Amino acid sequence: MEGCAGIIRILPGSCRLVRPPLKITFPESLPVSGKRHDIEAAIAAHQVVIVCGETGSGKTTQLPKIALAMGRGRLNAPAGQKGQLIGHTQPRRIAASSVAKRIAEELDTPLGEVVGYKVRFQDRLSRDASVKLMTDGILLAETQTDPLLRAYDTLIIDEAHERSLNIDFLLGYLREILPRRPDLKVIVTSATIDADRFAQHFASRHGPASVIMVSGRMFPVEQRWRPFEESRDHDLNDAIADAVDELWVGNAAGDILIFLPGEREIREAADHLRGHLSHSPLTRGAEVLPLFARLSQAEQERVFEAHSGRRVVLATNVAETSLTVPGIRYVIDTGTARVKRYSFRSKVEQLLVEPISQAAANQRAGRCGRVANGICIRLYDEKDFAGRPRFTDPEILRSSLAGVILRMKSLHLGDVAQFPFIEAPSPRAIADGYQLLNELGAVDDANELTPTGAELARLPLDPRVGRMILEARTRGALDEVLIIASALSVQDVRDRPMDAQQAADQAHAKFDDDKSEFTGYLKLWKWINDARGTQ
Repeated sequence: MEGCAGIIRILPGSCRLVRPPLKITFPESLPVSGKRHDIEAAIAAHQVVIVCGETGSGKTTQLPKIALAMGRGRLNAPAGQKGQLIGHTQPRRIAASSVAKRIAEELDTPLGEVVGYKVRFQDRLSRDASVKLMTDGILLAETQTDPLLRAYDTLIIDEAHERSLNIDFLLGYLREILPRRPDLKVIVTSATIDADRFAQHFASRHGPASVIMVSGRMFPVEQRWRPFEESRDHDLNDAIADAVDELWVGNAAGDILIFLPGEREIREAADHLRGHLSHSPLTRGAEVLPLFARLSQAEQERVFEAHSGRRVVLATNVAETSLTVPGIRYVIDTGTARVKRYSFRSKVEQLLVEPISQAAANQRAGRCGRVANGICIRLYDEKDFAGRPRFTDPEILRSSLAGVILRMKSLHLGDVAQFPFIEAPSPRAIADGYQLLNELGAVDDANELTPTGAELARLPLDPRVGRMILEARTRGALDEVLIIASALSVQDVRDRPMDAQQAADQAHAKFDDDKSEFTGYLKLWKWINDARGTQ
């Protein structure tokens, strides 16, 4: 076998690479590992399984490995057959990539070989990979070219409690195609899921879907209520600093996770906290790290790096369920989040800061108590908490339905009013969606899809933005409108730090245009392009 080290000789002078057998282990410290055989039995016996695992149960990382161990995925395909994927959806890109890396590490394989991920603008998945992490939007887009999702033998829909528009549409879509895909296994999982509602949603002639309950954190969490009254001399950032002092003075050392509604609030609180901590010898060396979706990959990954000193992580609700920040012993919950709401009157969607639900608050508290006894400080009172809704409003009840209706029309899924959503949208929302599509020329007066609508449905964009692009093509302005459409589809690329607002405004002034903000986007793009050309 000389010259064929680590590979097998097939014919004289020829060698073939052979992958060593995959070693799948399940950490005994994770509660889901103790339920592994129950989960395997449920998956084998039922087409749909609901896994309710509290925060810290290990469901997100272990369920794909359980499916692999059961013989699912391309890795286990019979010789000569291509096999199918285990698909695993996450609501956010940062979660899809970080979970894929974690599972690949646990399997001791390079990222992309057995486990990889696909998100917008990034594809780390080899041709022979078995587990594919992705955003739910990616899976939805694939329904255009693979309506029965035949690329998959198993689908894990994670964080279903978030009830995003994509998740609700996916769950309804899967219920529609399951009778035509008896070989497809679907696992729906979350921490604060309304199990009975999901089980009934996937009920068949054999009864409701199977439900497996998994315990979560291993250590108790003490709840402390610290409401504050905002004044000129004492604001939210001061209340956060007071809570940090309370946790780090007189308690065991440990990392703190602080939940805030958005990037701006995180930047402000981080600046204030750095200044506050620098005054004490005990906390002077503490690391203060932000965590939100718009950070670069390298900046996001800093929170997962090992460290020896004290650390504070300030995060949006991306750290609520989508990913686990290691080493967290304490949580400070401001009790708010940015929530997208659609206005029927103005026809625009707004991001509003609103109080979170009880389920979301419990999710946040559950982020501690994983490494030792935890403490969660809530910057609101217990009466306020008791008056909050039990679950977060599903996105379908607070969004424009134009995009959903358009996708349903293109996939021939029938009337949106009859579609099996877990929670049906209101007749007013449906009428509003049809009205907008009619104004865009995507449906006719009989609400049937037009040729323009068929083209629009292929664009993974807000229908209004997509319609701009189609019109630009006919008017010879595609280059310019593509730039404007891109700017409208993402968060503003211009940064305006709190400590340098005036300097930022001066730097951005050269892109201003009195006649149109859109022209300003074109100027900005030209400047970026010219700068790239000179590098």
